Amino acid sequence: MKLNFKAIFSILGLLLLLNGGFMLLCLPVSLYYHEEHWISLLYAGLITILIGAASHFLTKGKTSGGLSKRDGYLVVTLGWLCMSFFGTLPYVISGEIPDFSNAFFETLSGYTTTGASILNDIESMSKGVLMWRSLTQWIGGMGIIVLTVAILPLLGIGGMQLFVAEAPGVTPDKLKPRITDTAKRLWLIYLGLTLVEAGLLKYGGMSYFDAINHSLTTMATGGFSTKQASIAYFTSPFIQYVIIVFMFLAGTNFTLTYFGLHGQLKKVLDNEEFKYYLGFTLGFTVLVASVVYMVSDSSVEVAFRNSLFQLVSIITTTGFVTADYTSWAPLLTVIFFMFMFIGASTGSTAGGVKVVRHVILLKNSILELRRQIHPNAVLPVRLNKLAVSSDITFNIMAFMIIYFMVFALGATIISALGYDFNTSIGAVATCLGNIGPGIGKVGPMDNFAFISAPGKWVLSMLMLLGRLELFTVLILFTPYFWTKH
Repeated sequence: MKLNFKAIFSILGLLLLLNGGFMLLCLPVSLYYHEEHWISLLYAGLITILIGAASHFLTKGKTSGGLSKRDGYLVVTLGWLCMSFFGTLPYVISGEIPDFSNAFFETLSGYTTTGASILNDIESMSKGVLMWRSLTQWIGGMGIIVLTVAILPLLGIGGMQLFVAEAPGVTPDKLKPRITDTAKRLWLIYLGLTLVEAGLLKYGGMSYFDAINHSLTTMATGGFSTKQASIAYFTSPFIQYVIIVFMFLAGTNFTLTYFGLHGQLKKVLDNEEFKYYLGFTLGFTVLVASVVYMVSDSSVEVAFRNSLFQLVSIITTTGFVTADYTSWAPLLTVIFFMFMFIGASTGSTAGGVKVVRHVILLKNSILELRRQIHPNAVLPVRLNKLAVSSDITFNIMAFMIIYFMVFALGATIISALGYDFNTSIGAVATCLGNIGPGIGKVGPMDNFAFISAPGKWVLSMLMLLGRLELFTVLILFTPYFWTKH
């Protein structure tokens, strides 16, 4: 089956239309603060909308046969790249980030919800551009592709292929039989939680601007802040606890959140991935807080809050910081580095490997030991009391092998560019896991401004690989994808 390029360009055009529309949403912010950069946002939005309209309407109605799975993979990857390319326009046209490599890095870091930044003076940025920066994460958090899935019936094209390509591997259960209904409900939950968090942060003492921006980037598990010091700028325990709660919710499978909001708490508490996710977080918080309390002069509450905040931020791949975890103790630096390879729940806005993959791999490894003793026994891996097919188990094993191969290759390339060992593995781990802060010179109190342009492009591609969970992008580089069937 041939690739349906007309359908692909039609959908890419629609994505750019939406992208341009979000840019124009930042105009009122810039005008309210009487900023000169409002004209840059206007130009950026109009350019994006015009090119998107041309791509969409020139191919609209000329599609045939719908989307195949191959089309879905290509749309998702090209969609993220196109949106990131045009997403640089507000930075470049305004002159806030004039260098294209830096602008692309910052933009892709936004859409992939990585949160790695090259900005050295965030407070000096115009409010309108900062709002756009936060919006890139909010758009990418749930996935602009899923948003498009909700309105794809307008094109007469089915959306399942896009939904699968957006979240390959272990996919979340559908909330409703139709994929468009699922996407709409996910976005309603996403929007609702964002508004609730913004209200609580405003109540806690943030300005309206800061509250809205931080709620956008918290629910996206993105980590962009309006302050150079991140959440450490806000010393209020209430604000920090609110962000902890919403980071944890954003890292929870949105299907479970849907069930929880409808009073079906048993489904939430019986879910194995959620139990491991909660257990990892609480168990390691106790360990880390105990060490922090012993090696610092912090009170019990401060040690607990800082430890919980940093752990939830890393495991959910949000990347907000209130303290420098690399300065606490070597043991804790190792623990936080390990957490960069865990990730939160599948079906959440978090990046990383995801807890469920670790759980299934661990269960399969334990069963493999039993199979050595009882080679004829049928011992299936079970998750939530249901047998996991061997196909899924093999998929996870392949994913893990490829993930660490990509990590090793990326670290080798970054080190070859002249960076030390800790910085190289820290930068690659945090970008591939879509986390934000790493270790070494890209630690929680640093940024990526000093990385060379080639290094930024390598790390940008790692962000994209991590956000789309490897297979969606890597499959495009295989001869099998391009072979006609």
